[in-house]
Amino acid sequence: MDTVSGAHGTGAQRWSARLAFVAVAAAAVVLLLFAGLKSVALVAFGIGGLVVCAACMWWGLTRRGFGRVLAIVVAVIAPVAVLVLYALAGLLWVAIVTVLLWAVAVSAGGAALGVDIQPARTPEFRIAAPRRPFLIMNPRSGGGKVGRFGLKEKAEALGSDVLLLDAAHPQDVVQLARRAVADGADLLGVAGGDGTQALVAGVAAEHDIPYMVISAGTRNHFALDLGLDRDDPATCLDALSDGVELRIDLGFIGDRAFVNNASFGAYAAVVQSPAYRDDKVHTTLQLLPDLLTHQSGPRLTVRAEGVVIDGPQAVLVSNNPYRMGDRAGTGRRERLDSGVLGVLGIKVDSAAQAAGMLRGHQAPGLTALTTRELVVDADEPEVPVGLDGEAVTLPTPVRCRIEPGALRVRVPRRRPGVPRTKPPVDWRRLLKLAAPGHGTVRRSADTDR
Repeated sequence: MDTVSGAHGTGAQRWSARLAFVAVAAAAVVLLLFAGLKSVALVAFGIGGLVVCAACMWWGLTRRGFGRVLAIVVAVIAPVAVLVLYALAGLLWVAIVTVLLWAVAVSAGGAALGVDIQPARTPEFRIAAPRRPFLIMNPRSGGGKVGRFGLKEKAEALGSDVLLLDAAHPQDVVQLARRAVADGADLLGVAGGDGTQALVAGVAAEHDIPYMVISAGTRNHFALDLGLDRDDPATCLDALSDGVELRIDLGFIGDRAFVNNASFGAYAAVVQSPAYRDDKVHTTLQLLPDLLTHQSGPRLTVRAEGVVIDGPQAVLVSNNPYRMGDRAGTGRRERLDSGVLGVLGIKVDSAAQAAGMLRGHQAPGLTALTTRELVVDADEPEVPVGLDGEAVTLPTPVRCRIEPGALRVRVPRRRPGVPRTKPPVDWRRLLKLAAPGHGTVRRSADTDR
């Protein structure tokens, strides 16, 4: 149970909450005072423009040739046309001021609900420094970060055995890691992308020895959620001499571990194409129409704890859930030890359903849940899967599960940490917070996960 109490933030919270409602009231006053009955049309045209834009984007993705061009042109023209109508009616400034006031309301509301709320932290354990650490480094990863930051030399100076991967001679990192453990390594680590991180992390979990992440990949999503420094991967090496241990969960798809997520459906099928690496945009636009309309690719069925998602175009299964509104690619997980998988399924079969996605997490085509296990089945014997950014093909049905606390991760004692994502604005809670005489707000920590 998290608590928002009066010692440090209650006064500031109360006034921030009140500012949010003042901004909402001011937006309503501006609309009614300067637009009158036209305010209804003002809002209707704005919503209509968004709906048309979303519907046309769907048509643009599911069509080729002239139909695609026309849909994209209309998607661009629709919001511009709304702004032109506002300007002709002399209401453009009203719309701008109203939007700004709503932005102030949402910002103030988020600040009020976020002050002094501290999520439970993953427990840290002080353990002895490793005596025989073994690190695998990919010199090509992240545009050459291993060489640019002198990671090999710095790690060796700290007593590590370092193996540099050779792109000209592909090596099995799982076998390399297992051989190192057999030779006495008491810590495994990787400087490379998340796909390689996952493979070696699986070996560390298998042998119950610590694992170390060095943020030398391109995106470093795993390092981000561990609170590591992504700008200077050399700071990750501090874990060797001044580190603490975290116990975190590990996702599995069959017997293969994943640290971030596994994606099924359209995206996974696109990245499997041989042409994708050379021309990502053209390949994506060429393949999406058939994939999104179920004319090609497997038809998926997802089953998890009594919930069935039939025929989704995309499914994301993550090792711990992402924050709502902060999903795949740019998403962040506040915890890596909640003991559950996050599941996000998207099913859009028409332009109307595409427009319905504007409702966010309440959209009927969006399914979000958490579970310990799930099964992804299909009408084909194999399905493409994007596994921590790596393209693989797996036999169906595909079983995904989570192993709570399976991975021992050694991180620097001093590290940036995981920035807290602001909670969504809950207007009912905000109203209670703004009420006169309010002292303390209590809430379940689960509501913000």
